Amino acid sequence: MLWDVFCRVVDNFGDIGVCWRLSADLAERGHAVRLWVDDPSALRWMAPEPLRPANIQVLHWDAQVQEPGDVVIEAFGCNPPDAFVARMQRPVPPVWINLEYLSAEPWVERCHGLRSPVMSGPGKGLSKWFFYPGFTAATGGLLRETGLMAARQAWQANHRQHRAQWAASLGIKPPSPDTLWLSLFCYEPAPVGALLDGLAASGAAIQVLVTPGFATDLARQWQAAHPPVSTLSLHELPPISQAEFDHLLWACDLNFVRGEDSAVRALWAGQPHVWHIYPQDDGVHAGKLDAFMDRWMAGWPDDLAHEVRGLWLSWNGLRPAEAGNFAALPSLLNDPRWAASQGSARQRLAEIPDLVTQLCGFVSDRR
Repeated sequence: MLWDVFCRVVDNFGDIGVCWRLSADLAERGHAVRLWVDDPSALRWMAPEPLRPANIQVLHWDAQVQEPGDVVIEAFGCNPPDAFVARMQRPVPPVWINLEYLSAEPWVERCHGLRSPVMSGPGKGLSKWFFYPGFTAATGGLLRETGLMAARQAWQANHRQHRAQWAASLGIKPPSPDTLWLSLFCYEPAPVGALLDGLAASGAAIQVLVTPGFATDLARQWQAAHPPVSTLSLHELPPISQAEFDHLLWACDLNFVRGEDSAVRALWAGQPHVWHIYPQDDGVHAGKLDAFMDRWMAGWPDDLAHEVRGLWLSWNGLRPAEAGNFAALPSLLNDPRWAASQGSARQRLAEIPDLVTQLCGFVSDRR
């Protein structure tokens, strides 16, 4: 099928990240994709042109309108241009899908797959279908390429060698074998200073791989105000492609991730992780975070779940964030139950059909 995917880049690249992964997964399965985006600049490093599948065409949002394909996806309610919607008015219109934000809240199961008649405007008389990603079989699942889990397993089979080769490709000097590797990707309110204070106070050998943007800015502020710590090293990463970001998550013992796209990749990586949910002014992100922790940590040992939840709440500003909250991280990572519980939770998710498989079936049923 021919898919038209519409994306508006609001901030932080999460929307274009999700849309590119969706487009790439569809292309891998033999579909043709036109990705319409208002700001494609992030794709220069996220998906460099030599790595792009030939059956994906990237078009600017304001490019000349073309005949709509078999499926139209508006990501996160972005509303395609009126002129394009008008051309969807044909005897057999395309299947029009609103791909929604990811949430673990119970109402998602009730809303997934619902039809929404369009009552006005150029799309009057057409229907949209709401498609919700999620963490249960009653939702649309999560983006997961067909070969992802096998690639992760192959990396893990020779973890030290693959990590060393990957680090060398980015100019990262491998530390001593007992050093803990952390990746840091966050929004601006993250308590990076308290985290680094805690890691420095722990006395453990730690290397922090810092992503561009807020994480780098906050880490530099901390470095400017503190003398060097022999046990703690910070390495600033350049912008890296989505494939290399997966390798970053696989390489590290603990991953700090944010938003939707990187958070899902951290789930598939299987390493212990801490999620920085997108902070909202009305505070509804607190409920969203609780819903996810309840689902993700179901079945974990009570004391482990309590400790990890406290860490996540501190990182998200929902509990006081002090250096003492983070100084215990190295000992927590040495508890094998965290990695084992993470692996069990990932396996539960992997038993749910992935998003693109479900999306293709959903579309076929409605054509």
